[in-house]
Amino acid sequence: MKIHIENLKFETIIGILDFERETPQEVVIDLTVTYPFDDEKFIDYAIMVDLIKKDLTQQKYGLIEHALIGLKKKLLEHYPEIKKFSIKIAKPNIMPSCKVALSQTWKLK
Repeated sequence: MKIHIENLKFETIIGILDFERETPQEVVIDLTVTYPFDDEKFIDYAIMVDLIKKDLTQQKYGLIEHALIGLKKKLLEHYPEIKKFSIKIAKPNIMPSCKVALSQTWKLK
């Protein structure tokens, strides 16, 4: 089964520039998670959304790369049954002429 969380928007402190450390900015998260579905054990996507928002707002990551790795650890702590997932973090307002983003895909055993 796959869960798709797309266009999750909220503001957080993320970045290494002085103004990014002081003023929250919008981020956009896209996540795809593959896991073995079972009627007795399933992943509640609403809880997953809250987990993502809480981690990114509490940790106040400097680099997006560190945010991706941090989210990976947090998601696997809560959902060890995940088999594969992909996370994309975009900062749509950091540059006037484009939206920048980083992403990573992990395939697990």
